[in-house]
Parts: sequence; structure tokens; C-alpha cells
Amino acid sequence: HTNQLNAVIEDLLSLSRIEQETGNGGIRMQSGRLLDVIQSALAVCRKRADEHEITFRVDCDPDLVINMHRTLLQQALVNLIDNALKYGSDHSEVALIVETDEARVRIHVRDQGPGIAAEHLDRLFERFYRVDKSRSRDMGGSGLGLAIVKHIVQAHRGKISVRSTVGKGSDFEIALPRYFEDPKTRP
Repeated sequence: HTNQLNAVIEDLLSLSRIEQETGNGGIRMQSGRLLDVIQSALAVCRKRADEHEITFRVDCDPDLVINMHRTLLQQALVNLIDNALKYGSDHSEVALIVETDEARVRIHVRDQGPGIAAEHLDRLFERFYRVDKSRSRDMGGSGLGLAIVKHIVQAHRGKISVRSTVGKGSDFEIALPRYFEDPKTRP
């Protein structure tokens, strides 16, 4: 119970910091290679993946550069990948697929887990919302991970969405603007 309470407190503090920094323009974006951030996030999650014999597949242009807050974007990806590993099937695959067009960069985190019933999808990014309360609590989740992801994506002027089919898995999509001017970098 103590570990669970500590996780909730840490996540609440993280969420509060993200909201406050976003509100006062304190999140500074920098150009960087998206693949580097994806690889860093995968490295954080590698141990859990190995324990469940889950492989990673990455499809991202190695030269793709975007404006981002590297640490926050990595945190969002770690949260999504960690969920895919927690709820995914052993001996399966988690795929990170990046698609681009003239206006957007779309980062997909796809798993082959049990999927999420349609009635839960609209509320999934709310604080403390859990699809399966008993299973989530047993796995150590705080109920704030997806709310944190949503706020990080919003700080990047993006949107988060999910598509899921029960029995087939889930596809979480982070859609970020391809280019935007960070007001802190203006002369």
C-alpha cells in the first residue's frame, strides 16, 4: 500500500508540474531526432519486455526531427509502452510506428493485448479512470498514467487518441504538429 500511495503522489506531482509549466509557458521545446527519444523510451521498458518475451518493432525515419520537450515526450512514450507491456500478451509484439504528412507527425504505440471495450474509450484519459480496477491495482498503476500522457501531448500542441478492438489489441496515437514555433525561441 505504501508503494502504491507513493506512486500516486509522484504521478500527481508530475501532472501538476506539467499543467503549471504548460499554463505559464515554461515548457521549452527544442529540435531533436524523434527516433532517439523512442529508443530511450524503449530502453527504459526493455527489462519488463524481456520478462514477458515481448519484442519491440520500430518504424521511424531516422532523420525525422521535430520540436519537442525530449524528457516529457519520452515520459509519455514510456507510459504508453509500459501499459502495452502490462496489459499485452506474453510472447507478442509492441510496435512503435511513426507516420508523417505535411502537417502532422503521428506516433502509434500498438499492442496485441486484450483490447479495451468501446464504452471505456471516451474516459480512458481521465484521472484515476481504470478499465479493470482490480487488475490495474494489482499491477501497481496509479490511474494517472494516461492523464499524464494527455497533458504532455497537449503541452506539445498535439492530440492523443486510441483505437481498440477487444481480443485484438490497442493502438494509441500521439498526433503532433509537424512544425510549430516555440514562443520562447522568438527573438
